[in-house]
Amino acid sequence: MYRPRPAEVAAGEDGVPRAVGGAAVEAVREDWLVEDRWWTPKPLQRRYFELALADGRNLVVFREPDDGGRWYEQRA
Repeated sequence: MYRPRPAEVAAGEDGVPRAVGGAAVEAVREDWLVEDRWWTPKPLQRRYFELALADGRNLVVFREPDDGGRWYEQRA
C-alpha cells in the first residue's frame, strides 16, 4: 500500500533535493538517516527528506547509497 516508488529528484552537490518531478523544493522540513540490519550481510542505509514542494505537495523521498543513487518517494 505505501510501497516506495521511483522518483525523479534533482539534488544539489550536498545531496539535498532541489526539485522533485520538476517541482521546486520550497522547504526541507526534516531529514534523517536510517541504518538498520547492520548485523546482516546486507545492511540497510537510507537518507530521508521530508519536503514541501512549490506545487503544494508534501512528500518524503529517500535514497539508498548502495542502490546506484536512485531516489524513491514514499507517502504515509
